[in-house]
Amino acid sequence: MSAGETQTTDEANSSEYQNLLGRLKRLNTIGVALSLEKDNQRLLERILQAAKELTNADGGTLYTLGEDGLKFEIMLSESLGIHKGGSSGEPINFPPLPLHDENGKENDHMVAVCAGLHGETINIPDAYQDTKFEFSGTRRFDEQMNYRSQSFLTVPMKNHKNKLIGVLQLINALDPDTSEIRSFSQTDQELVESLTSQAAVALVNQRLVREQRELFEAFITLIANTIDRKSPYTGNHCSRVPELTMMLADATQQCQRGGKEITGFSMSTDERYELWVAGMLHDCGKITTKEYIVDKATKLETIYDRIELVDTRFELVKRDFEIAALKQKLVTDASEHAEIDAQLQAQCEAIDKDREFVHHSNIGGEFMSDEKKQEIEHISQRYTWTNPAGECLPFFSDDEIYNLQISRGTLTTEERAHINHHITATIEMLESLPYPSHMKNVPQLAGGHHERMDGKGYPKGLKRHEMPLAARMMGIADVFEALTASDRPYKKAMPLSRALTILGKMKLDNHIDPDLFDVFIHEKVYQQYADKYLPETQQDEIDLDNLPGFNPNW
Repeated sequence: MSAGETQTTDEANSSEYQNLLGRLKRLNTIGVALSLEKDNQRLLERILQAAKELTNADGGTLYTLGEDGLKFEIMLSESLGIHKGGSSGEPINFPPLPLHDENGKENDHMVAVCAGLHGETINIPDAYQDTKFEFSGTRRFDEQMNYRSQSFLTVPMKNHKNKLIGVLQLINALDPDTSEIRSFSQTDQELVESLTSQAAVALVNQRLVREQRELFEAFITLIANTIDRKSPYTGNHCSRVPELTMMLADATQQCQRGGKEITGFSMSTDERYELWVAGMLHDCGKITTKEYIVDKATKLETIYDRIELVDTRFELVKRDFEIAALKQKLVTDASEHAEIDAQLQAQCEAIDKDREFVHHSNIGGEFMSDEKKQEIEHISQRYTWTNPAGECLPFFSDDEIYNLQISRGTLTTEERAHINHHITATIEMLESLPYPSHMKNVPQLAGGHHERMDGKGYPKGLKRHEMPLAARMMGIADVFEALTASDRPYKKAMPLSRALTILGKMKLDNHIDPDLFDVFIHEKVYQQYADKYLPETQQDEIDLDNLPGFNPNW
């Protein structure tokens, strides 16, 4: 060999070496990029595009293994301008490739299936010259598209357990200088096999992360549903509060007016997820709350409404008066019977009046004045009743008097404290969990929805500046959902206008965040929620000009 020939050979070897080195560097860069991709469809697309780039292939298909066989995920062809699946938004309307026929026999005549079933790479220089595999469909495609499918490189993708998860198939390797179709070289094959190995790791990792997240979310939903189902009267609260919170968060992020805290507000994907999780778990502490207190629709209700016992006592008192009247008639002249009957009737009417008063007091729908509280005690002193043991007892027990004299609502001070404890329990439960760094604020966000802007809330008495804006959003969502809910035992469904009036008064009372109230009203978050969840009968006309707390110039 002459010196000139030797130099030419050395240059060629050096060029080939540099080309391979460049491809290996590119493979390494691709591997890093694949490990960072979080979206499944984009990951699949990048795998196929990377394989095409490494081998200078004209096109290819990526399949994933499903229950029905190999599912078409991505299809690409440079010369035909085909881009289906992935980011294209164009679906692939081909059925999956079955791994077995109707008799259970392996479909080895299909090259992608054969590579997958046997876990081996198949490199075909010319499909038209191949006799082992069925390429009639390929020929029909070529005739329709005026194309020539020649060289094929089909590589199985396996997970860490050596189980098939997909197949990558490349078509028509092109010469980089002439663009003529060539066979896939041994180097091409080894590079793609290395790529698919890295890609399989990325897919498995992504799947594990996705499955863990799905399991985590399933547990969250399970907890929320369990709390909602614990009471038949709050069946949707835990699912609606996070949704309304996210509506308000989105509106705040899009809002272009207000103070710096509003206009500067933005949320990353992780922060949105963190807020949603906090919303779903904001009442998880209610799992420790006694049902009969949560469901207490009347003042005398515990496991059952004790008003029924009170009614029975009233009937016993009536019976005693009637017996006394009958006994009196037995020892008096008939001329006095009319007077006895009139007296009995007056006694029964008085009893019915007292019973009606007790029934009305038991509802807890209005403020209980001191005079009405005293009347409860007078009724208790006015009558007695005899129990089965023959004991003469006061008409009401001390506990019944205590409950009937509740000033507002149906809960005693102790019962309200018991319910309020749910937020402390929520914080304790959530703080006991090991969160990843992007979810460390879940306890703080979930635990602040009963705080007030003036520091008079609970459990920590935090003031406005001590709470994240997102936590204040959940506070508004929690209140508004409760106001508009139609499933509470202690109130009827509230019209939208009344709910907003109460919410506006809460702004003026420094209960809720004033800026977020303005966003809630001006961005019509209330209407967005109402359109989705409230019946038309609740959606009355809103007079913004007369709405408490409304700032038209905000």
